[in-house]
Parts: sequence; C-alpha cells; structure tokens
Amino acid sequence: MSNEITIQVNGETHSCSFQISLPDLLQQLGFNPRLVAVEYNGEILHRQFWPQTKVQSGDRLEVVTIVGGG
Repeated sequence: MSNEITIQVNGETHSCSFQISLPDLLQQLGFNPRLVAVEYNGEILHRQFWPQTKVQSGDRLEVVTIVGGG
C-alpha cells in the first residue's frame, strides 16, 4: 500500500503523505500558514482545528492568501 494520497488544492491535483497534518501540508506546498485561510471540503476551517486535521485522499482544499493593506 502506498503512503501517498491524492488531493485537490486550488483546483490542482497534488500528492502528499498519508496522514499529513494541514499545517505541514501548507508548508510543503509553499504557503505561509500564518497568512492563509483554508476552505476544507467546502467549509471554512478555523485555524484552531488545523493541527488535528489530517488530510485524507480525495480532500478538496482552497487556500487563500490573506493580503493586508488599504
């Protein structure tokens, strides 16, 4: 059995490790976890739940970078 799973991030297919946590995945994909908001399978996922969220095969994530300024 493979330790790789396939997920969708911002509409693109990515492979990642089985049971990777969301913060680790974000860093692996090059996102700064402090500067993004995450929609996880259609629901906004509050930051407090990120560490215990283990990405599963077939999950869909939308990662939006938060831009400051005015």
